[in-house]
Amino acid sequence: MRGKVRPSRKALRRAYQGLVLLSVLALAPMTWAWLGSSAHRVTAEGAGWLARVPTAQAALVLGAGLYAGRPTPMLARRLDIAADLYHAGKVRALLLSGDNSRKDYDEPTAMRDYLRARDVPDAVMVLDYAGFDTWDSCVRAREVFGAERVTVVTQEFHLPRAVVLCRTAGLEAFGAGDDSSRRWAATTYVYAARELLATAKAFADAVVLGSDPVFPGPREVSLARILAQR
Repeated sequence: MRGKVRPSRKALRRAYQGLVLLSVLALAPMTWAWLGSSAHRVTAEGAGWLARVPTAQAALVLGAGLYAGRPTPMLARRLDIAADLYHAGKVRALLLSGDNSRKDYDEPTAMRDYLRARDVPDAVMVLDYAGFDTWDSCVRAREVFGAERVTVVTQEFHLPRAVVLCRTAGLEAFGAGDDSSRRWAATTYVYAARELLATAKAFADAVVLGSDPVFPGPREVSLARILAQR
């Protein structure tokens, strides 16, 4: 019986080098997101976090799903943080960016209704019905709504990707994130694991392809009108 043919040391070395290269390529987008956002984000927890957030034109609140037509718990936390930013005078407007791709699913309107109950006036809220993903929301904030300085509001695990995408889109962006692991640990860990693939897609959209949003226009003036008021 003939013995098995063993791969040569050269072949093993090349296979090892290939695995190392694949690992580096897989981690490169995450490194890009973390380093590109590290000086521009804060966890919205504990005393004094508001003092660490610079003033901005608007809070860009990213959608996070609805349940029975109402914001999910994670989206509700984002909206609570946005309301805190507004009432503290850190932002003058709230740009609510979410999915309204079908009639029976309207994130921005549900977000507005939630904020109404937290004493945020309709006059300072702008609704973006085509924020289908984070990159689209960032690009549309800049190109469609004319924003220049925003505070991105999301969960902490999503914050590096959200901030770096908005900065890549041309916004002067800072981020305030909810530490969801304190309330929903298991769900947070699942979403955090997904960030590896999501950040790879984000890197491709923003850096490699320069992808346009699903709906790139037309230009909106509602945010400019709010900012023009005293």
